[in-house]
Amino acid sequence: MTSLRRDLIRNKWLYIMILPVVIYYIAFQYAPMYGAIIAFKQFVPAKGILGSDWVGFKHFNDFFSSIYFFRVIKNTILLSMSNLLFGFPAPIILALLLNELKSPIFRRITQTITYMPHFITLVVVAGIIRYFTLSDGLVNDVIAFFGGERASFLQQPESFRPIYVISEIWQQVGWGTIIYLAAISGIDQQQYEAAKIDGATKFRQIWHITLPGILPTVMIMLILALGNLMNVGFEKIILLYSASIYDTADVISTFVYRKGILEFNYGFSTAVGLFNSVINFIILLMANYLSKRVSQNSLW
Repeated sequence: MTSLRRDLIRNKWLYIMILPVVIYYIAFQYAPMYGAIIAFKQFVPAKGILGSDWVGFKHFNDFFSSIYFFRVIKNTILLSMSNLLFGFPAPIILALLLNELKSPIFRRITQTITYMPHFITLVVVAGIIRYFTLSDGLVNDVIAFFGGERASFLQQPESFRPIYVISEIWQQVGWGTIIYLAAISGIDQQQYEAAKIDGATKFRQIWHITLPGILPTVMIMLILALGNLMNVGFEKIILLYSASIYDTADVISTFVYRKGILEFNYGFSTAVGLFNSVINFIILLMANYLSKRVSQNSLW
């Protein structure tokens, strides 16, 4: 206790600086975990959480036996994996390309242009997507110009995943390059000079110096991405989807939204959300373990 008190006194300003962050996580991340009890109760708002009847694993059994179980699981995994497969490497590739630009002015302009979509609110992004994919929208104008047929893409189930993934890449790729450019800037420049003397091409320098240099950062970001694999951004899906594309667009988070907010089935929706969180936690542990075994890089 003496050493702890001494440390608090010595670093009091640092603790004061971190205090708002601690309060935020306690108030908005840890305190709401108490509500997870609803997953095991037939929650009635008038009775409260403790006063509602205990039903055990009934809501979980209802979800596992639901006709929508396999659909929402399949859609969540396919959409998340598609986004991970195409979206995760995109900022890495862009960061490598930006690092090779010789003109600082052109690099800054390019970075600014690619950053901008990240700051556009999702409502506006969804509106842009809807407008561009209308039967008389810009995308169809381009298709018609090359002799194709017009179509209302957001009414076609098979078109939803490509639209979602492409829009996610467009919106996040520039912002994602920040951390990779920072990692690249930390690589010892003498390694590049030695490689040039040995006659290494640009590709060889990237492959043998840049990529290994940012590998720890890449692995940490990959672990975090895998830890959120089942948390598909439902805000954008809610703004884009309709009943006609539920077959491919309905994911766990939107299913929880419909059951909890629209149908007032709070216990069932909480059970589904808790199941989703447990799966994410297990994936995070597995990803961290495998990363530590394979690359010696991990979160803990």
